[in-house]
Amino acid sequence: MINLKQFPSPHLINPTCMSLFSPTLHGVCNMFVSVCVHSFCGDCLQPCLQVTSPLCPLCRMPFDPKKVDKSPSVEKQLSSYKAPCRGCSKKVTLVKMRSHISSCTKVQEQMANCPKFINIPNRSTFVCPYCGARNLDQQELVKHSMENHRNDPNKVCPVCSAMPWGDPSYKSSNFLQHLLHRHKFSYDTFVDYSIDEEAALQAALTLSLSEN
Repeated sequence: MINLKQFPSPHLINPTCMSLFSPTLHGVCNMFVSVCVHSFCGDCLQPCLQVTSPLCPLCRMPFDPKKVDKSPSVEKQLSSYKAPCRGCSKKVTLVKMRSHISSCTKVQEQMANCPKFINIPNRSTFVCPYCGARNLDQQELVKHSMENHRNDPNKVCPVCSAMPWGDPSYKSSNFLQHLLHRHKFSYDTFVDYSIDEEAALQAALTLSLSEN
């Protein structure tokens, strides 16, 4: 609820949630000689640290979870710079801004008048049905399952169950083979979730005829 143009540096904004850092963690992502240095909120970065092979949320480069530390320079700027609250116009240090807007009555009134957004299901990342590893895209889920759960019993496919047509109770006869053959591509590339199955079939037929 503050004007982002007033910030002395764009590095004070978390690139994942587009809000102020709280608290800040400094992620150093290494891949051979290439190094990316990106900062994220502790809460936003935490899910990335729970997977087998963490990737930087911004550039997707692999990094060592042990090389994640606090960013003193960002914390210093958050503690020293003040910005006006968008609700009551009171100047507050950025490190205290989240706490302030949560109790500012003017901000709460503005938020009450904001349009309500529809909660869109997450169909981009999935949880491993065996060990609970989170934030795996389809390719990462296949790789993770093949490397860690090759001999485990069959489970409900988290990719299929996340789809509008998915059955959350169905178990395939061979889960790993199902992943390898059914999920070689991302549904987001080919599927329009906003239309029903009949409309999707008609769209596919029309496209097929136009290409021939």
